[in-house]
Amino acid sequence: MVDTRAGVRPRGVAVLGSTGSIGTTALRVIARHPDRFRVSALTAFNNAPLLGDQVRELSPAFVGIVNGNGSQIARGWITGAQCLVQAAERPDTDIVLNAIVGAAGLDATIAALRAGKRVALANKETLVLAGELVTAAARRGGGEIVPVDSEHSAVLQCIAGRPRGDIRRVILTASGGPFRGWSSDQIATATVDDALRHPTWQMGRKITVDSATLANKALEVIEAHFLFELPYDRIEVVVHPQSVVHSMVEFVDGSVIAQLGAPSMELPVLYSLTHPDRIEDAATPRFDPVAQSPLTFEPVADDEFPALRLGFRAGRSGGSAPAVFNAANEEAVGLFLAGKLRFPEIAEAIESAMDELAGMSSATRDDLLLADSKARAHVVQRFGG
Repeated sequence: MVDTRAGVRPRGVAVLGSTGSIGTTALRVIARHPDRFRVSALTAFNNAPLLGDQVRELSPAFVGIVNGNGSQIARGWITGAQCLVQAAERPDTDIVLNAIVGAAGLDATIAALRAGKRVALANKETLVLAGELVTAAARRGGGEIVPVDSEHSAVLQCIAGRPRGDIRRVILTASGGPFRGWSSDQIATATVDDALRHPTWQMGRKITVDSATLANKALEVIEAHFLFELPYDRIEVVVHPQSVVHSMVEFVDGSVIAQLGAPSMELPVLYSLTHPDRIEDAATPRFDPVAQSPLTFEPVADDEFPALRLGFRAGRSGGSAPAVFNAANEEAVGLFLAGKLRFPEIAEAIESAMDELAGMSSATRDDLLLADSKARAHVVQRFGG
């Protein structure tokens, strides 16, 4: 439990990716609980103006920007990719909320876990790219991973300390994205604007496209495997358009426990900071079961959304396959957003990279980063023209 007695300082939180969707949500949540949390460090990729506003409001001891414009960088800001690790390792940081997009968040996660810190993990690519290395770092350093994703937060809350042997299966829910119910012919002509019209969540561009392809759910499946130490045949996905049931856990006696709530990231962010405890938060949306009804569930349309199938294949293959899947997806989504790739070609690019590169070595961090870079180059060379 967080100790708030007189003389006990609030826990320091380093927010990596503070200008993104999850980062700004986290800062709102932290600001509501100044007796329990304070911002020790802020980092951003390149949004210097918003970062500057956050610094003036919160006065963190450390500010880093990975790729800032020189004329916009204030005195004392640390620049370059290493700022993420520096923020994570600071002695005044107790919790590292990692909301970096993509593989760039890996080193900071490992550094924080080796230093015995809690990592509130919104950067699912960290576990997808290097799940074995990350979990080993947690074991060696005594750190802990608490998921921020609403689906994994829900599983964590449903398990509530039960042993893994009690779990028969985990059911992750997917909204179905903007193309739920679309035919293959319709999806073939989908535009960037179409893909960015998510029906229930407000998120960044990359993760919104991932939700449209269901690659995001594939990443979550691999993440769940490492977070909860479950084999892939005990992880399932079902479409739930209302995004109210965030996940379900079925136990060996047949009981099913689900975590429900309004589709807001504020609750899972707050729980990642307070787990296993809960604190009063009057601002989180209240759940109205009548207003949220009816709740429906559907199977995934595998033919229309092959990225999910490819994610399961990558996870079961292990080794470098998840790293290749993640990197190829990131590069393909970037090409799609730039207008250089059609929507169905995102999955085609992932499968092509996996067919060629999934057998690469995965023994070390450098091996995995090499697989990552080769997968990116493969997608650009084969599909970026």
